[in-house]
Parts: sequence; C-alpha cells; structure tokens
Amino acid sequence: MKQLRIRTLAGLFVVAGVLSWAGARLWDSLGTLPRVPLAAPIVLAVIAVVLLSTALSLRSRLRAQRERRPGAKGVEPLMAARAVVFGQASALVAALVAGMYGGTGVFLLEYLDIPARRDQAIYAGLSVVAGIAVIAAAFFMERVCKLPEDTDENGQNGGAAPAA
Repeated sequence: MKQLRIRTLAGLFVVAGVLSWAGARLWDSLGTLPRVPLAAPIVLAVIAVVLLSTALSLRSRLRAQRERRPGAKGVEPLMAARAVVFGQASALVAALVAGMYGGTGVFLLEYLDIPARRDQAIYAGLSVVAGIAVIAAAFFMERVCKLPEDTDENGQNGGAAPAA
C-alpha cells in the first residue's frame, strides 16, 4: 500500500481552493453566494477525532501485542489495513473540502464588514483547520500501522512497508 504524500494533498488543496475562489466570484456576480454550513467544521472535526481515537487504540493494542502482555488483544492485519485506507481516504477528501472552503474563505475576506459574510468566513476558516486536523490524524494512523523496519542478517535495512 502506498503512503500518503504531502505533495498530493497540498496539490489537491490548492487546486480545489483556486477553483472554489473562482467559482465563488462567478456565483456572487450572478446572484447570492451559497452559505458555508456551520456543520462543515463540526463534521470534519468529528472525523479527525474518530481517526485519532482509532489510531490511539491501535497503537496501544500493538504495543501490548509487541510486549507480549498476558491477555493482550491483537490487531488483525486486515483491520489495520482498513484503518489505514479509511485514514487515507479521509485525508484526500479533507484536502479537497478544506481547499474548497479555503477558496471560499479567501473570497469572503473582502466582505468582512458584512456580519453574515464575516460569519461565513469564520466557518470556512474553521473548516480548513478541521481539514488539516483530519490530514494530521490520517498521517498519525499511517505511522501507527506501519510495520517495523526489517533487518537482514548483515544488520542492513531491508526497507519498511505499511501494515497493509
């Protein structure tokens, strides 16, 4: 399984942001700009919390398994792979959504003197922050589920691969 790359996520964020900014300008010139929902940062924050709690749970279970604690509940490889895939998919979607709200937020910066648009800019900014939290939690999940480095008989690194 390939690891997430910051460049890919940053590219998605920038492209979505530019397209969203241009779309917001066009939409505003034709009529009323759609509202940034208050639920957007909340949903992204919930996803980040779920990813983080799953990663912390897996980390403690893997640690107990490595230390061979009695009664330690192991982690099935397929479950770890599913967790990593969930994290990667969440990070990709979060990069797109955060870019979209970031572009809209940049457009709304011109209208901070209007209270309704100021609130929308705040919601957009919070959505970007929550999207970054999702991406950070996904990277942490990948790190937790990564297999330890393999070493051959000569003590040289054989390379590491993700758990799935």
